[in-house]
Amino acid sequence: MPAAPTGSAAALHEPDLGHHGDAEATPGLVDLAVNVRRAPMPDWLADPITAALGDLAAYPDPAPARAAVAHRHGRPPEEVLLTAGAAEGFVLIARALTGARHPVVVHPQFTEPEAALRAAGHRVDRALLDPADGFRLDPARVPDDADLVMIGNPTNPTSVLHPADTIAALARPGRVLVVDEAFADSTAAPGADGEPESLAARRDLPGLVVVRSLTKTWGLAGLRIGYLLGDAALLARFAAAQPLWAVSTPALAAATACAAPAAVAAERAIAAELAADRDHLVARLSGLPGVRVAGRPAAAFVLIHTAGAAEVRERLRAHGWAVRRGDTFPGLGPDWLRIAVRDRGTTDAFIETLARILEA
Repeated sequence: MPAAPTGSAAALHEPDLGHHGDAEATPGLVDLAVNVRRAPMPDWLADPITAALGDLAAYPDPAPARAAVAHRHGRPPEEVLLTAGAAEGFVLIARALTGARHPVVVHPQFTEPEAALRAAGHRVDRALLDPADGFRLDPARVPDDADLVMIGNPTNPTSVLHPADTIAALARPGRVLVVDEAFADSTAAPGADGEPESLAARRDLPGLVVVRSLTKTWGLAGLRIGYLLGDAALLARFAAAQPLWAVSTPALAAATACAAPAAVAAERAIAAELAADRDHLVARLSGLPGVRVAGRPAAAFVLIHTAGAAEVRERLRAHGWAVRRGDTFPGLGPDWLRIAVRDRGTTDAFIETLARILEA
């Protein structure tokens, strides 16, 4: 049996770590529960994926994609491990680091890191961030003796983007620091120098492992492609826990395409559009009575607090809208909802529905 969480963070009501937004987004509902961008796939991405279908008789060769991703982040190829989505990366880390004595997961955040640790038999402690402080990271909340620390940046579901220096302060010899940057590409902007607060190019921090995903911005959740960045010797341990040919040939083609300079430039343009749509969503939500937007959102989703959120969510479903419940994230409760950023027209229609529900 997987070990239960330990320490003061263990709660009487244990959140359902296996619940994800796709369970909310049932057919017939407008999907504000899943943080995957829905847009036509550009030809520069669709064409190599389609072409790869002609090579399915051969076993996948990850070398070209690995080299392309390494070049994007200014690393040698041996510091890249391609995975079947970011979620597989968490599983590999949990299985490879069975000797970790004190794993700590900083919450609220994506639940798969802790779920993977528990499934691998780890006893997990939780460092809970304070909603009154906008869920900002306080390094003092992470125990000094933690030898495996997992945190998201920007964090799902809070949408908080922590300063890179604050995250980097958690790194130290004898500790593996895993930073989930699945939404980091959504924080970039045209003219900006890379992605604000990303540690993907840092090679000087001991034990740093950065987890990346290509499924969110490019709508590839069904293709399953992500990667880990970190010290070559550490990644070799994770690779040893990975099945052979874990990443398919079409997924490798997508990884190569998404690492190209044109793709990175496109990401920044998309992120700028996302920021404008997010600001519009935050402004509309902030105008509703009884609704509080958490922190300063920086990702493709917004976290809100409103009394009776569970009933609000059910009434939204009855009116055709799916949003993500918050009580399955450790550190949150039944009065939290996560809302994906969509175009302004969709946002305005959603706000009209939500306003009527709250008035009633």
